[in-house]
Amino acid sequence: MRGATPVFHRSCMTTYYKDGKPSPTKQTSPLCKPQEKDCEKWRLNLMEPRIRPSASSPDRASAFDRRPAWRPSVAIRISLWLHATLLAALPLFPNSWIWLLAVLLGNHLLLAFSGLWPKSSLLGPNLVRLPRPAAHNGLLALTFDDGPDPETTPAILYLLDSYGAKASFFCIGKRAEEHSELVRDIVRRGHSVENHSLRHPNLFACYSLGALQREIQGAQSVLAACSGTPPRFFRSPMGFRNPFLDPALSRIGLRYVSWTRRGFDAACQKPETVLRRLIRNLSEGDILLLHDGNSACTSDGKPVSVQVLSSLLPILHARGLRAVSLPMAMGG
Repeated sequence: MRGATPVFHRSCMTTYYKDGKPSPTKQTSPLCKPQEKDCEKWRLNLMEPRIRPSASSPDRASAFDRRPAWRPSVAIRISLWLHATLLAALPLFPNSWIWLLAVLLGNHLLLAFSGLWPKSSLLGPNLVRLPRPAAHNGLLALTFDDGPDPETTPAILYLLDSYGAKASFFCIGKRAEEHSELVRDIVRRGHSVENHSLRHPNLFACYSLGALQREIQGAQSVLAACSGTPPRFFRSPMGFRNPFLDPALSRIGLRYVSWTRRGFDAACQKPETVLRRLIRNLSEGDILLLHDGNSACTSDGKPVSVQVLSSLLPILHARGLRAVSLPMAMGG
């Protein structure tokens, strides 16, 4: 070991080089034989600083995955300020309580209507279109709700494979439990599985903060177990929400997604009408919504979403648009 610097342990005459290897000529004093284990410990300690955690190690990864604390939207902050102001004004103007109450009710009505407007960002961040870099690359996101369905989902996966397209499937937790193999098949084919609540309750937008967290976290656990990867995005049932949803998603670490355009394939039985709604003003960066679960059926019993997709994919190809999943579009 020419050029190596020897290092000596005080309690024993064994020479160790700085790479942790003992010298060829090892001279150990008989007096230090009981301390050979200490020497070995010292050698390992010498090597330990050279082993640094990689970026993929659990400790390092957790540092990168930390998410910022929830920050209320401007509308929510104004609402909180208004509540505090009205409460302070009530003792000063007791005879005007009816007007103060009217202002308070007006505030609540505004928030309620905001929750019924799926593309609204008043209650918190809402991904309606893909970021500009994705749009400039000719990408758009295909998303499917309410699955998996044992009949419709395989047909959709076959069509996507035929055109080399990718998509995000917003799955209901309970359905994913019943058809876990379908969920794994979605991931195997290169698509993403996202969170669409545990049971798809009709009164989801009326839930409290605790109830929202239980519903969303329940689906998150099921979908992560079925797919092997925790979802990164959430879409609420029917696109309705309330002011408690944004803090609930922030605690779980999910991003809210709505859509740019949808064809109402869960209600309309005419594939040509659904297709026309989707491709009207279609452009790169759009987020399209279809259903692999709860899709309406044509007069001959075929799922409308499958019929629409079979016509939509060739149109995207002809226009130079590439269908991708949300993680692909967001760079994940």
